[in-house]
Amino acid sequence: MYQNFGLFIDGAWVRSSDGLDVLSPVTEKPLGRVPAASPEDTARAIDAAARALPHLREMGGFARADALHRIADEMLARADEATRMISAETGKPLAQSGREWALSCDQFRWYAEEARRIYGRMVESRVPGGRFEITREPVGIVGAFTAWNFPAALPARKLAPALAAGCCVVLRPSSQTPGVAMVMVDCIRAGGLPDGAVNLVVGSTANTYVPIMADARVRKVSLTGSTRVGQQMIRDAADTVKKVSMELGGNAPLIVYDDADLEPTLDAVVATKFANCGQVCVTPDRLFVHDSVHDAFVEGFVRRARKIRVGDGMDSDTGMGPLINAGRLSEIDAIVQGAIRAGATLACGGQRPAGQNSGHFYEPTVLTGVTDDMRVFAEENFGPVAAITRFGDEAEVLARANASDMGLAAYAFTRSPDRARRTVATLKAGMVGINSFALAASEAPFGGTNFSGMGREGGTEGIGDYLDTKLAQIVF
Repeated sequence: MYQNFGLFIDGAWVRSSDGLDVLSPVTEKPLGRVPAASPEDTARAIDAAARALPHLREMGGFARADALHRIADEMLARADEATRMISAETGKPLAQSGREWALSCDQFRWYAEEARRIYGRMVESRVPGGRFEITREPVGIVGAFTAWNFPAALPARKLAPALAAGCCVVLRPSSQTPGVAMVMVDCIRAGGLPDGAVNLVVGSTANTYVPIMADARVRKVSLTGSTRVGQQMIRDAADTVKKVSMELGGNAPLIVYDDADLEPTLDAVVATKFANCGQVCVTPDRLFVHDSVHDAFVEGFVRRARKIRVGDGMDSDTGMGPLINAGRLSEIDAIVQGAIRAGATLACGGQRPAGQNSGHFYEPTVLTGVTDDMRVFAEENFGPVAAITRFGDEAEVLARANASDMGLAAYAFTRSPDRARRTVATLKAGMVGINSFALAASEAPFGGTNFSGMGREGGTEGIGDYLDTKLAQIVF
């Protein structure tokens, strides 16, 4: 499965003296073995990026734009291969994998155009005959670290804007899902970028993360991962004063007001909650439902959840795949059982599906009677668990929704424009969806506040984290 890939350094696939097995979350058996980088391999990748950096910058924005369009063309041509790789490594249904790859292609399209629009400006100076010129330049080498839950979209969100800006990248994807990133990097070869513009290393923290963070030539790091890892990265980045952007954990509230259009609301919420087996940082975790519609909402939610077929994502009729590994399976069951012991009611799910004794499968689960202090509500559960509670009025629910250190995404369903505006203004989150969960688009800035991270990926804002601002005072 990985025989055509490996580590990607200085424009070529290379092997290493060590390797690691990639396990299927469906069968728990190896999908294949990939080379694991040594510290020396990672150093060689950084060296290659350093050599390529002046050449990538000299290409100019228009040439880089053309290269990114060629990359997107190659990605589209290899969509079937990539889609199947995503489903094999994550277990998610093929339809979801296909949408993820399409979104990844779109990142390269969007940033191809942004490469042509890295604007500066001119400001009159108070010095006679003078003027200020403000330009924007690539920060330099970027270390990019991505998680396993969206193994295509997350690398694309970092690679596309970095290359558009003129930055070289050392990409370190999750060791649990390295193949998808390898397919993407192989597609990047079609862009005609300088050798070393993109490098890929897979392996342990000591062999990959540590050398990247210690090297002063790496001027920026971008992370998609947990808050705990993000906090450590901020500390490590301080030693060489690297620029840092990161999208970390979430614990998104969902408010269903009394005037919500219930049936389409339920269709949207259930589909979103159980996508990728709930392993989505922006999934609605805390479901606040108004007293007047609570019972009908729960009934409709449970009815829809029970219809979801759990199984191998490679099967066309599968609605939800497995959790990524045994640790996540154990953790989700512990969270659910803990909530039940604390007084929550299990409305459906709460166990492995009958007859599935291998794979990391867990039933779509609904808990009601949840209180705000229960772990299932107070922490991001990152699994197929919908935790539902009641509320009485708008001021109450907004205060409860904001009672979290996280601030990635938040949602509300209402038919009142005034209430929608008040809700958007009050919720503490980097992104708010009203009657919609469609936040992840290449043209929109994706990211959070507080313990959910800093910086943005996507939109015009996304390229800014890969650029430095230079001021010149010119007097004649």
